[in-house]
Amino acid sequence: MSEPVEAAEFAFELGWRLRGLEAALGGGGWRRAGAGLSVRVWADEAGGTWTAVGDDGRRRVTRVGGSAGEATEQVQEAFGVEGWRPQPPPPPGWQRFTLLHRPAGECPPYEDPRYDRLRAKPPRGCVAEPVGGGFGLRCERPGVRLLDAVAATCAEVREGYGLLLCDLGVEKVQEWMEDGPDGWGAEIVGQLLLMAAERGPRLGYSVEDLAGFLRMAAAGAVR
Repeated sequence: MSEPVEAAEFAFELGWRLRGLEAALGGGGWRRAGAGLSVRVWADEAGGTWTAVGDDGRRRVTRVGGSAGEATEQVQEAFGVEGWRPQPPPPPGWQRFTLLHRPAGECPPYEDPRYDRLRAKPPRGCVAEPVGGGFGLRCERPGVRLLDAVAATCAEVREGYGLLLCDLGVEKVQEWMEDGPDGWGAEIVGQLLLMAAERGPRLGYSVEDLAGFLRMAAAGAVR
């Protein structure tokens, strides 16, 4: 086993044990899901691979794949769970993504009445589905780049349904993958921008303020 994988497993094990200690000292709160399978995935930036570690409370399995989905699928199959099968890429000029409604400080369920119209008649190319108990739109829409398609979909939902979909389903925004304008890195950037668009106005910053901030802070930026 390679040193990076061994180090990752050590960090994962340490995290489990610290969480358990936290739960014991704090009287509960966090606990391992002994009845189910937990999978943690992270990127190896140097090698361009992904490592997934699965734990069901009885054993732990580590797999490495070329993508987060591939590594997760291998772990799931090792536990006898039917793995997620990646779809073929969308046609040229089209983008595939998932938009969620997870406003800051709220956890509205999928059945929330504010989604009635969206569930009944979502934007063309999108399907309304529960995602993690909340409301989500799984979309395949036209767009030269990923963020073009996401922005157009968000604008259509905002103008037609009165909702700002402010989440692309990225949980670990600190991760990074430099894989072009339509890849995982673009989803992370989109996640950060959507979060800012939803949270900034709550603090008194308009969308124009946020755009001006980006222009000023990044003016003349070089790689």
